[in-house]
Amino acid sequence: MQHNTTDFSSGSVKRHIMAQALPLTLAQAVQLLYNIVDRIYIGHLPEVGQMALTGLGITFPVIVLIAAFTQLVGTGGTPLFSMARGRRDEKEAEAILGNAFALLLIAAAGCFLVGFFFRKPILFAFGASEESYYYADQYLHIYIWGTAFSMVSTGLNGYINAQGFPKIGMATTIIGAVINIILDPIFIFLFDMGVKGAALATVISQAVSCVWVLRFLTGRKAILRIRRSCIRVDFQQTKRICALGVTGFVMQGTNSLVAILSNNQLQIFGEQMMAGGGDLYVGVMTVLSSVREMLGLPVGGIASGSQPVIGFNYGAGKYDRVKEGIRFSALLGAGYTIISWAVVMLIPRVMIAMFTDDATTIDVGARMLNIYFFGFVFMAFQFAGQSTFQGLGKAKQAIFFAIFRKIVIIAPLTLLLPRVGFGVEGVFIAEPVSNIVGGLCCFTTMWLTLYKKLDAPAKA
Repeated sequence: MQHNTTDFSSGSVKRHIMAQALPLTLAQAVQLLYNIVDRIYIGHLPEVGQMALTGLGITFPVIVLIAAFTQLVGTGGTPLFSMARGRRDEKEAEAILGNAFALLLIAAAGCFLVGFFFRKPILFAFGASEESYYYADQYLHIYIWGTAFSMVSTGLNGYINAQGFPKIGMATTIIGAVINIILDPIFIFLFDMGVKGAALATVISQAVSCVWVLRFLTGRKAILRIRRSCIRVDFQQTKRICALGVTGFVMQGTNSLVAILSNNQLQIFGEQMMAGGGDLYVGVMTVLSSVREMLGLPVGGIASGSQPVIGFNYGAGKYDRVKEGIRFSALLGAGYTIISWAVVMLIPRVMIAMFTDDATTIDVGARMLNIYFFGFVFMAFQFAGQSTFQGLGKAKQAIFFAIFRKIVIIAPLTLLLPRVGFGVEGVFIAEPVSNIVGGLCCFTTMWLTLYKKLDAPAKA
């Protein structure tokens, strides 16, 4: 039975990919609920929903930066931990786990201190106006107290999965998301706490997830545990952790950078359109980003699900199955994104109204949604190309194209297009242009350098 579930060299390639993609998509969807639920409830606050939603959008780059430091330690230490386990070196594995825990606590303390004492200049630098700052500060002032809970629960969850307890790891995410969904309406509406209630619900849910993770990793069920003697920073080990985790850190960091540039450009050119237009357009972008995250989840799940399948067959020398996997994931992703794009084009106002009942935001948002999602199908080719590079061990190419799309295309276009006649719409146009150019470049490079060379050895 174990052989059948792990041997991807026989059976249906399509079925193997879907079997991997579905649970991955579900896990990512549950994780996404943390942020999406907050935005939906806050956007429907009576009278202040639009401005409160804008304030929440201003905090997004801060939250992403915190996630970047979590990725640095979490994704950097987990492979080292797994390799030590593979060598049967339990002492080394527990030392890595303890070191990661210590690093997460130190990073959390640093993020908390910076966020707590410098949040006002940070929020204004990240695109807040005098009005939206009020709501951004309300949210971040409380959210920042849960930094350690968030970083520890997310950063150490991978060490649970690495010990062969995926259900426990999945429960970490589900427990937090369910608690957040339950507490959000209670704190926001019943207790009339508004934005503060959303932040408090998030902190409590993260705290429960953190307790869940620590209880398991210090309990008897864990194969390898966090021990007091191992909770210390080892310089050489830390360098190795950071070297492996820098990829996730850079990718999250570039996400934050793009969001900061976008918020600031929307404030500048939105105000030129109308009084208060800056906050309006930041709020619209917050909604559009949320819609993109929701609709983009299955594409990412398909791409991630294909990685172990094509990687296994590549290692087994079955290159015909590798090519079949690449074709299937690309075509399935393209088909899904075409359908998603059609739905968005047919009911743009419905998509926006999920997050707000403000008439102006819905009107402007529906128009910008048509621009923002143009070329959405090319996102599937970006994901297919990157996942193929990753699945076949070409990490440098995967990182390059992720950074290429954000730093080389989106960031410059976000600064340039509004200044060459497109105005505030130029910020939204940058997204489809980056999808088309980035997707085509990534997929074409993969096709020419990898796919085309997977021929003759297939019969070996």
